[in-house]
Formats: sequence, structure tokens, C-alpha cells
Amino acid sequence: MMDTRQIFEQNPILAIMRNVPLEDTLNYAEAILNGGVKCFEVALNGAHACRQITLLRGEFGDDIVVGAGTAITVERAVNAMEAGAQFLLTPSAQPEILAYCRERGIALLPGALTPTDVALCVTHGFHTMKLFPAGDMPVNYIKSLKGPFDGTDYVAIGGVDCQNIGLFFRNGFLGAGLGSNIMPAEAIASKDWKVGTAWVRKIVEAALDGRAAFEQKKRDKE
Repeated sequence: MMDTRQIFEQNPILAIMRNVPLEDTLNYAEAILNGGVKCFEVALNGAHACRQITLLRGEFGDDIVVGAGTAITVERAVNAMEAGAQFLLTPSAQPEILAYCRERGIALLPGALTPTDVALCVTHGFHTMKLFPAGDMPVNYIKSLKGPFDGTDYVAIGGVDCQNIGLFFRNGFLGAGLGSNIMPAEAIASKDWKVGTAWVRKIVEAALDGRAAFEQKKRDKE
């Protein structure tokens, strides 16, 4: 099983599915995949979440990576893994989930916001974290965490959209996740998946431009 650093090195953008109607699951995911995003999170506090995980894995196989989010209880984690989830995500650094995943070798992207959160995750062996809610913090806040916790990486989730996603990557985030901002609400409501795909492509382009700018800045310092 890949660890979360590998997942986001290869798939820098995460599409978060929460309360997507069951009947739209595959069309919604296909529109995102056609736009260039291959990594998905299905939020476990949404309706039909485990069934959607199974549907996605069955339909798209190795073409996508499917995680289960809001895994805030061991019961949710067990159900998600049984449904076929390839990794888990949490909104916070919960010791029982950290221990559960560490003991079983389950890939986990734990939520962290404060240095205390980061220290707890690192102590449990998780060095790649979900900075949440990233949009409520200064975009260069990541530097304050990376200073004392060298070797850690962060995925920005919460408040990320097409306009600011590039800025997160320019500041050194490993990845970024988008939920309702992954495509226009009107495109989803009208099931205009072509419009949705075009929007996702814009997000991918902005993210890649941001990542390229960060890499160039690193080279300029060498």
C-alpha cells in the first residue's frame, strides 16, 4: 500500500465527494477524472459513502485512488476499508485513529492545524498531514510548521478554490483538496458534466503552474 506522501506526490489534487447523489456518483467522478484529477475522497458522513467507495473502485479500478474522509471513529475506518478505501483522512489528530492506522499499516492523512497536532501525528509516524482549515490561515503558515518539524508535508484542505489553489502550491504545499469548489454548482445541478470537466482542467492548470513556480524558486536558491 502507498503511503499518503506517495499518493499526493503522484496526485497533487484531491476531489472531495460529500453528499453527491448516489445516482450521480460515476458521472461526477468521470467528469473529474476527465479533467485530470485521479484522487478522490468520499466523506463518510455523507449518504451512501461506503457504497460510493465500492462503486468507484469497481468502475475505475487502478485509474483512480479512493480515500475515505471524516474517519473520526474506528467503526467508520473499519467500514471504509471493507468497502475498498485505499487510505483514510481525518479532520483532526485523534490518537485512537492514529494508533489504529499505525498498527495496521493503513495509509492515513490526519488533520492538523497547530504545532501540537503536528507533533502528535509525527509521534505516531505520520509525516504528511492535512492542514485544515487551510483557508483560514495565512498561506505562508506552512513555513512556521515546517521550521521545527522538518520532514513534514501538508495538503491544504478547507477554503481552496480555483482562484487560490496556485498560491498554496507556490508556498510549498504537497497537495490541495477541493469539495464543493471542484466544479460549478450549476453544472452539477444540471448534470452538465462537460462544463464540470472544463472547470476541473482550469484547477489542474492553476495547481501545476503554482507547483512549477515553487520548484523554480527552490532551484533559484540553490
